[in-house]
Amino acid sequence: MAGRINLSKQRVKGEVRKKYELIKLKTGSFPVRTMCRLLDVAPSGYYEWLSNPTSERAREDARLLKLIRASFQASQGVYGAPRVFLDLREAGETCSKHRVARLMRENGIRAQPGYRVKRYVAGKAAELVPNLVKRNFTVSKPNLIWASDITYIRTWEGWLYLAVVLDLYSRKVVGWAVRQTMHRDLVLDAVMMALRYRKTDSTIIHSDQGSQYGSDDWRRFCRSNGLEPSMSRRGNCWDNAVAESFFGSLKKERIKKKIYKDRQAAANDVSDYIERFYNPIRRHQHLGGISPDAYELLGKES
Repeated sequence: MAGRINLSKQRVKGEVRKKYELIKLKTGSFPVRTMCRLLDVAPSGYYEWLSNPTSERAREDARLLKLIRASFQASQGVYGAPRVFLDLREAGETCSKHRVARLMRENGIRAQPGYRVKRYVAGKAAELVPNLVKRNFTVSKPNLIWASDITYIRTWEGWLYLAVVLDLYSRKVVGWAVRQTMHRDLVLDAVMMALRYRKTDSTIIHSDQGSQYGSDDWRRFCRSNGLEPSMSRRGNCWDNAVAESFFGSLKKERIKKKIYKDRQAAANDVSDYIERFYNPIRRHQHLGGISPDAYELLGKES
């Protein structure tokens, strides 16, 4: 017969689904039962596939993709595959981390890229305040060591300065404040917020060598409130890496290099990030994939 094709030469060695696709492609030229026999598949299986060609795995991928998108959107585009996987696992899903990563990659779901971090050489220790932490950022209970630092945020009204205080035990932001200038009151406001909610007893408060942390007023304030100052070496950001890491997360996950219309808008967004996302929700790798609030709650229950 003219144009006759030897189907035995076109046998598919792959999945059954590929055989079904070949049969469907050649349906107008050859009998279905003959092709099924030559390709060693059951006609009933082919007709079942024809009525529902999507595989069970493909349907499961589609279901998981909806959950992945929900987790990604709930994090406001922050979470990559590891944290999305933790969300799914907490919801009772049993898929693997690699499957989550594959589905995110295939569907163009990507977390915000990080900021490039400058490398610093080791600097000199502070002459008046020793470095009591010495990069020992793993703490066994709350209120042993706090870390404080200052960063700046761009607005069309000018800079907005943010000071934070973090508890190294849970990485929780226990105090924060914003001002139009880097006056020492900025730091005091942040620490006062922490003192309102936390009990201190010779709590170390670690900072860089900024002038806000080096004054006599600062040292007197610390002594009168059960705090013991500690300072990084000059020009060495790794000595205060936890605070630097928080600022990196804030800028990557929320600020994203934008300029706010005014200082109030920036302050509102910072407040939302800290109080409604970072402390209660954001999964932290150092804490085993749970949020600072959840970590502290587990500590109280144990």
